Amino acid sequence: MGVLADAALAEGGQVTGVIPRMLVDREIAHQGLTELRIVGSMHERKALMADLSDAFIAMPGGFGTLDEFCEILTWTQLGLQQKPIGMLNVGGYFDRLLDAFDHAVAEQFVKRKHRDMIVTDNDVSSLIARMRPPG
Repeated sequence: MGVLADAALAEGGQVTGVIPRMLVDREIAHQGLTELRIVGSMHERKALMADLSDAFIAMPGGFGTLDEFCEILTWTQLGLQQKPIGMLNVGGYFDRLLDAFDHAVAEQFVKRKHRDMIVTDNDVSSLIARMRPPG
């Protein structure tokens, strides 16, 4: 996340970070952001990030990425939020996860319309363009 934040800042972008106090206390917080919001827990972090965001894009990452992606996907499925959801599938990183989602549809644990909420692309510009609402 730090590399991404640094790249955005270097191009003149603004970056808002949301981090729980426990990580700030471990000196993990990025100190060069446009704004740094400190919250009490990971649950508060997710809720605030969802509130602040216009859309959600998962990029290759670990368990935290998968956790946050699946939670926002579930919130969308339940109608708790309606913002676009995308996956930047660089080098096919998410192929096996997407196969698992397709398997869940085939086994009737996930409805096709919910699987189709995920916009995927291997190119960031194309992904963003496809996530924009028509009009």
